[in-house]
Amino acid sequence: MSQYDILVLYYSRSGSTRDLARYIAEGIESVPGVNARLRTVPAISAVTEATEPPVPSDGAPYAELSDLKECIGLALGSPTRFGNMAAPMKYFWDCTSSEWLSGALIGKPACVFTSAGSLHGGQETTLLTMMIPLLHHGMIILGLPYSESDLMSTNSGGSPYGVTHHARSHGNEPISIEEQRLAKAQGKRLAQTALRLIQS
Repeated sequence: MSQYDILVLYYSRSGSTRDLARYIAEGIESVPGVNARLRTVPAISAVTEATEPPVPSDGAPYAELSDLKECIGLALGSPTRFGNMAAPMKYFWDCTSSEWLSGALIGKPACVFTSAGSLHGGQETTLLTMMIPLLHHGMIILGLPYSESDLMSTNSGGSPYGVTHHARSHGNEPISIEEQRLAKAQGKRLAQTALRLIQS
C-alpha cells in the first residue's frame, strides 16, 4: 500500500496549538497508509531587522511551499488573534501565489483548528477566516459533524467548523479529554477523506 502525507501546518506561541496539532496528527496516523507531516512557520516582527534562525530550535521544521504540493491534505492551525489567524500564518499564505496560479491545492481536503485564551475569544471567526485562503486555493473544507458527541458535551473547546482549545488567560491549560478526542477525530476524518479522493 502506498504511503501518503498529510500536512499539519500550525503556528503556536504558548504550545496549545502545537499540542492540538499533535493530537490531529495522531488521528491522521490512525488511518493505514497515511503519515502526518508536522510543520510550523517562523514568527515575524514589525522590526525588520529581527530574524528567526533557519531551523527552529525545537519542535516541527518550518514549512516549505513544496509541502503544500507534496501532501494530499491539510490541517491548518493558529492561535486566535482578535478573531483571526496569527500574522505569521497569514504571512505564509500571502506568499502562496505560485501555488494558487498552478492550482497545486485544488481538490485537496483541508480542516482548521485553533486555541484562544478566553472561551469566547473569537475561535469560530478564526476558524472561518482561516478557511478563506484555502477556498481561494480550491481546497475542499471539512468540519466536525455532530456525530462526534463531544461537540455537545465539551465545556472547553469544540466547534463544527473545527476543533478548538480554551487555553485560559495563562495560556498553558492542558488539552482536555474532549478536545483530544475531537482533534483525533478531525485528523482521522481528514485522512479518510484524502485517501478516498486520491484513490478515486
